[in-house]
Amino acid sequence: MSSKNIWVIDDDESIRWVLERALKKSDMEVTTFETADEALDIVRANSLPPDAVISDIRMPGSNGLSFLSTFHSTHPDVPVLIMTAFSDLETTVNSFEKGAFEYIPKPFDVDNVIELTRKACEVKKEKKKRGRAMTGATPLSAEAANADRREPRELLGDAPAMQEVFKAIGRLSRTKITVLINGESGSGKELIAHALHKHSPRAQYPFVALNMAAIPHNLMESELFGHEKGAFTGADSRRLGRFEQANGGTLFLDEIGDMPANLQTRLLRVLADGKFYRVGGTTPLQVDVRIVAATHQNLEEQVRQKTFREDLFHRLNVIRINAPSLRERREDIPLLMNTFLQHAAKDLDVPAKKTTPDFESYISTLNWPGNVRQLQNTAHWLTVMASGDTLEIKDLPESVDDTPIVVAGQAEPDAPNDWEQGLRKWATRELANDSTDLLGDAIPKIERILIECALRKTGNRRQDAAKLLGWGRNTLTRKIKELDMDV
Repeated sequence: MSSKNIWVIDDDESIRWVLERALKKSDMEVTTFETADEALDIVRANSLPPDAVISDIRMPGSNGLSFLSTFHSTHPDVPVLIMTAFSDLETTVNSFEKGAFEYIPKPFDVDNVIELTRKACEVKKEKKKRGRAMTGATPLSAEAANADRREPRELLGDAPAMQEVFKAIGRLSRTKITVLINGESGSGKELIAHALHKHSPRAQYPFVALNMAAIPHNLMESELFGHEKGAFTGADSRRLGRFEQANGGTLFLDEIGDMPANLQTRLLRVLADGKFYRVGGTTPLQVDVRIVAATHQNLEEQVRQKTFREDLFHRLNVIRINAPSLRERREDIPLLMNTFLQHAAKDLDVPAKKTTPDFESYISTLNWPGNVRQLQNTAHWLTVMASGDTLEIKDLPESVDDTPIVVAGQAEPDAPNDWEQGLRKWATRELANDSTDLLGDAIPKIERILIECALRKTGNRRQDAAKLLGWGRNTLTRKIKELDMDV
């Protein structure tokens, strides 16, 4: 079996060296290029194309996305893996729209890159057998690709959990498939839905949102499907429902788990054939709507409890995206806080507040039970209420605490590590206040708490408590005296 020929394009010599060595060790032939233009010169010379390409995005001369477009115009069946240290939603989606096989944020795991390269070569081999091009989908028109894609608020983040969201949006950018978004309240589910719409062929059509938890059940049917004049008391005129308003575009059904059973049945029928009746109407209406649903609830559990239709669940759960909580992407908290401070300053027409490393480190230890929404509200509060130009820990409102909100049907988030977060929060605060001898202050307190808990557990039997602590009885007795504990 002939070895695979892989091209590596990156202006960073160390990256080229690492990948070349790893790929060769995996029995692949490797050709490296410092710029995309060098690789394109080989393409124009009609040389034998590689089996796969690994390319950086930001390089002198032609960038990786420009290379991808030019290269795929002549070799659409060759998979290109795009990598970059500057990953964001726009770049990720553009990569997939231009036909990238995979998007790899830097720093990367070398073994993962090797595995993805092997997979890309296998996909190329299978597609070649079937006589189909690698991309398999019609790329967006230039007008759609260059359309204004600004979100109502940006989806930002460098954390691995957010990179997975970006990649999912990118992979779905050329489809109209139904999507279910799971995530805690305030984690940005509607932003993800907006991004799915804006980065889709339906972007020029309406995006219509409806929060099922915010609509009284007796009005929900009319909200969704509209009503005819005289259909019920107060129906003084015909009203178009959300399905008609979203025709051609995307209908976002937030908190779908709160939809009553009778409407679940009607929704299932619309998803099946795209037809429905207005309330009080006799003429069937046909719409072409993409459904994106979201919930913070556990729909699988609701199916088991017979409060949510299993057939509807399977209709909605074609592709699932998990919106990560802020606790799952702590490294993004400083970036988000500074972004929200800029937005708040612009809204209020005042100078933007500045943060310090100590402030950023401290807010990154908090649990933010309200997630991104709570962080944004806090940034707005600080812009109004903090007196100085540079934010300090003491400027934070008292309402900002690290007590997680437990949502029904979900496990308590981060419960095993709450004490670690509390300790980290305490240490960060003490260091911000120029405290010294943290260990001398913390260790006696920790020992006292552990001893008290062990003694309480054993009914003050010191021999048994010492075993629980991993000490001998004499050590426990000595510690009790050193700490001057009254037991």
